[in-house]
Amino acid sequence: MGKRFWFSFIVLSLLIIIVAYLRQGNSLPATTIRKSIQAVVDKPQITPTTTPFPLENLTIPYLRKQTYKSKLGSLQQIAKNADYTSYLTSYPSDGLTINGLLTVPVGIPPTGGWPAIVFVHGYIPPKTYTTTGNYTDYVDYLARNGFVVFKIDLRGNGDSQGQPAGAYYSAGYVVDTLNAYAALQSAHPVPTATSKEKIKAATASGAVDDSHNEQQMVDVNPVHIGLWGHSMAGNVVMRAWAAEPDIPAVVIWSGAGYTYTDLVKYKLNDPSYQPSPSSSNSANVKLRQQLQKLYGSPDLSKPFWHDMAPTSFLGDLQGAIQIDQAQDDAVVNIGYNRDLMKLFDATSVPHTMYEYPTGGHNISGTSFTQAMQHTVEFYKQYLE
Repeated sequence: MGKRFWFSFIVLSLLIIIVAYLRQGNSLPATTIRKSIQAVVDKPQITPTTTPFPLENLTIPYLRKQTYKSKLGSLQQIAKNADYTSYLTSYPSDGLTINGLLTVPVGIPPTGGWPAIVFVHGYIPPKTYTTTGNYTDYVDYLARNGFVVFKIDLRGNGDSQGQPAGAYYSAGYVVDTLNAYAALQSAHPVPTATSKEKIKAATASGAVDDSHNEQQMVDVNPVHIGLWGHSMAGNVVMRAWAAEPDIPAVVIWSGAGYTYTDLVKYKLNDPSYQPSPSSSNSANVKLRQQLQKLYGSPDLSKPFWHDMAPTSFLGDLQGAIQIDQAQDDAVVNIGYNRDLMKLFDATSVPHTMYEYPTGGHNISGTSFTQAMQHTVEFYKQYLE
């Protein structure tokens, strides 16, 4: 027989031996290969969409890739008491000027600066919303307990520039929140010995040194900033947190819309909602219709809806969350937040939910004090 025959015979014999070895149940290579194949088969796969794609800017991966830089504008003092000073100010976001109420505790900031909260309001008819007229009791309670509070007027609300973006099907409010966060991070001057003496003198005398205030009196610790959101802002701050996972503390009161499938399940019942006469042609309605035309109804197995829902990224979150809601809330079904807590149960994220028997959508009355105290305790634990 020729050399070619023997070569082919040897190669074939080796292949038979290798296959037989791998088919043995106790063979380590066989076991490893089978397990690897089975893991691929069993693991649910979300096929990523190609980029760029329509409305990609609504998704969490897109928001994560953006850079958020902003800075507080000039401060106009409007109130002062023994506990805090309040200023009207603004900051840039997406080329728009967004207004806000900045409340700063009186006294010497802690080492590293004050802990701070970006306070995001719920739905109020945008034309009737005012910087100083809404959520005053909430801001007062937090500021009296030693937190800088930056209550922002989302775009198109009050005198902020732009058009109201709507919470659930736009990224505008999320971007405003993240830029407000960046503006607070930049409010961390390096005080000189002279400036410290000025702060002490101003605090002792009760006088206000306007030439000094903007640069030295507002000193925020850039790594001790949390988020607070009410109602529609529950969705906004959850998406902002998913975009910036290292935010240390998030509080949501009466929030909704975390998976987007929950909006279909529970819906909303807000009698204060005032659509304009042309709302059927509004940008928000058109956007929602475009979403459904392109990607169908919310379904987390679909790549777009998976990437838009903040709950798809809970495992990345590094901070903690607290939820507060009244059981008699007639606007937002409490099931939204009970379901969210179940999702957090499968993570290592610290999470707590407080339910109050009464208080309605705004958690008012006796429940308000309880909820605010829980909120202060939570922020003191995770921001100080």
